[in-house]
Amino acid sequence: MNLAIRSKLSFMMFLEFFIWGSWFVTMGTFLGMNLQASGAQTGAAFSTQSFGAIIAPFVIGLIADRYFNAEKILGLLHLGGAALMFMMYQSETFLIFYPAVFIYMILYMPTLALVNSVSFRQMQDPEREFASIRVWGTIGWISAGLVISYLFHWDSVEGMSEGLLRNTFLMASIASVVLGFFSFTLPKTPPRAERGKQVSISEIMGLDALKLLKDRNYLVFFISSILICIPLAFYYQNANPFLAEIGVTDPTGKMTIGQVSEALFLLLLPVFFKRFGFKATLLVGMMAWVVRYALFAFGDAGSGLWMLIIGIALHGICYDFFFVSGQIYTDSKADAKIQSAAQGMITLATYGIGMLIGFAIAGQVTDIYLHADGSHDWNSIWLIPAGIAILVVLFFLILFKNEVLSKKTDSQPIHK
Repeated sequence: MNLAIRSKLSFMMFLEFFIWGSWFVTMGTFLGMNLQASGAQTGAAFSTQSFGAIIAPFVIGLIADRYFNAEKILGLLHLGGAALMFMMYQSETFLIFYPAVFIYMILYMPTLALVNSVSFRQMQDPEREFASIRVWGTIGWISAGLVISYLFHWDSVEGMSEGLLRNTFLMASIASVVLGFFSFTLPKTPPRAERGKQVSISEIMGLDALKLLKDRNYLVFFISSILICIPLAFYYQNANPFLAEIGVTDPTGKMTIGQVSEALFLLLLPVFFKRFGFKATLLVGMMAWVVRYALFAFGDAGSGLWMLIIGIALHGICYDFFFVSGQIYTDSKADAKIQSAAQGMITLATYGIGMLIGFAIAGQVTDIYLHADGSHDWNSIWLIPAGIAILVVLFFLILFKNEVLSKKTDSQPIHK
């Protein structure tokens, strides 16, 4: 891969996750403090991500894998998303905010699969090359958090009381416009499926990627992906409000420690893959969720702040060792004609079905442990996802057979 293409893909990843990190981390705090949303309403807002992820495989299978260049679709989706972000910035009530975020996530979630597809098509060895490109997405997310906390101070006590978190949506809107137009300069990524060939409805909608589930190992991985996203939803929905409520200063800025960790472990991922294998990598990622939530349950803003910081820092292992590994694993399993649809399908499993269930559970749990004075029993709230993560670890450990990822030239993966 030449330097020009590498630079473009890196900038694409930077903006893709800068946009997401600009508003998603603080949305729960914004909704509760500025729009007076309940835990269930906040869960519903976060769940829009899941609906977008569920729809994403069909959008990708219908368009990117068959008819139009992936980079052009990416540009159009982000330009549309910019307008919706601006609507969210202007929203004064949850009833106005919710439809805008719902439509936005339907447009945004397919872009996660598209940036992966555009990147993978430029690589000879994704297992080795992808991490150095994807790390720029992590840097983008970190940059967004640092800007919010340390440049503009939108999440300070004064900033939140004045409603300045609203500006995060405006920042995301501007970044979406930039990425929208920049996408048209990315390497051409045409569909690989044969245009003249008569195809079935399932092929048109990208459902051919479902054939991956016939592989027993992939089926176990797919189910595990759904289940581990239930505890993940607790983190996305509750981490920032939790830190703000218990009195941790600059909570959004401190949460970027997790992304710094993500960047580090993303670069270490190929080494870990080679030395310990895919199964061990995923198990370490899932076990890190258990430890993280235990630390959150017993930490505090005073003498226990170190526990919270370590819990945040574990994000690198939690995310990279499971989710990025899963993207690489999925790419290794899919043939050329369904690569985009396969990435969309794993997006459906993780950010779609699993987190849709997770946000619903997290919203209800948060309301159950709400005290009369508006505070929460965070110890009980965090122990619930820790328990769920333990069960997922046992499920994967027992049922998944150790496997060496196959190269694209190999016919079948090697099972040990």
